[in-house]
Amino acid sequence: MAKKLFVGGLSYDTADTTLKETFAAAGTVESATVIIDKISGRSKGFGFVEMSTEDEAKKAVEMFNGKDIDGRKVTVNEARPLEARPPRRDFNRGGYGGGDRGGQRW
Repeated sequence: MAKKLFVGGLSYDTADTTLKETFAAAGTVESATVIIDKISGRSKGFGFVEMSTEDEAKKAVEMFNGKDIDGRKVTVNEARPLEARPPRRDFNRGGYGGGDRGGQRW
């Protein structure tokens, strides 16, 4: 098991420090981060915790998966690597939108 854990179902009020203090009961927490939406500045309701050893990570999953943190039942499991995603479309260049094309259709 990897040392990095995914924590889902977090309360929007849960902070990095709360996550770190909670998971410290399972061992040494290297880092704890609640993911924040760039536009709203609000929590997205999930985060990541990195434990110092695999044994501590396993213990954290056993201790906290399905348990209550800040009034919310959370999901804790091994973090998976980010999968490659297709490139995003550029909606500002060409295409069908905007302007009068005299009824032409492509």
